[in-house]
Amino acid sequence: MARENISKSLEVYYEKVNCCPLRDRQFNFFEFVYVLSGNGVHGINGNELPFEPGDLFLITPNDYHSFNLDRICEFMVIRFGEYYVREYQWKSIDHIECLLYNASDLSGSVLINQEDKKMVSSLIEHLQQTLIQESVYTEDLVRHLVNALIVIAARNIAIIKPKNISPHADNRILQILDYIQEHIRYPARLTIAVIAERFDLSPTYLGSYFRKQCNESLQQYISSYRIRLIEHRLRFSDKRVHEIADEFGFADESHINKFFKRHQGMSLKQYRDSAIKVAD
Repeated sequence: MARENISKSLEVYYEKVNCCPLRDRQFNFFEFVYVLSGNGVHGINGNELPFEPGDLFLITPNDYHSFNLDRICEFMVIRFGEYYVREYQWKSIDHIECLLYNASDLSGSVLINQEDKKMVSSLIEHLQQTLIQESVYTEDLVRHLVNALIVIAARNIAIIKPKNISPHADNRILQILDYIQEHIRYPARLTIAVIAERFDLSPTYLGSYFRKQCNESLQQYISSYRIRLIEHRLRFSDKRVHEIADEFGFADESHINKFFKRHQGMSLKQYRDSAIKVAD
């Protein structure tokens, strides 16, 4: 399987093709592919779905993908590395890299909200014009436009139901999941008693209701979500272990290491060291 790298932290280009030059590609970076024109089938991680103009695909470093084109197609391609995500100071989405990796759970376009589709179309148009009419501050403008795309993609990914959730899940469980994600750094706000009171449920009913809707216990979901965020802090930030412990409400390094090792079988330092070796 072909594996590609990029030489810059951000690459943006227009592409007009009648066939996919490489198949089953896997990247060491994130890639947005916006469909300007044409139709065909996008294959990702063994799943295949038709695509059309206006679709926006996000391929993560975990994915392998290819395009089967019915005719000549036009794409805008945006590639950025993990360090690009790290270096930008996101104001309200402190776990944006985790959201981006959640795109691996999808096969189709990441754009769910219709208004966001219109906004992305406008951003892509401005991005094309900026690349054609290269002038002073072009690089800064391109980065601002790309960052806007990243945020829009992230918020669409955030509203997609978790893969284990029941297909008949109601709005209340989605509200509970949103509440958990919003307060994941505050353990005192994520006890069964507090969540039950917040949503006017009994603690006993909340437990059985959550398991029925999500096919896992409430505590399993909270722990797995917290683990995922901690993993991404280790991979994408220079924070020390005691800083990560403080961020997620652990008493000290020993406490967070016990929690992490119980779920992942290794300490935070061991995980970070192994992630660095894989990246190298």
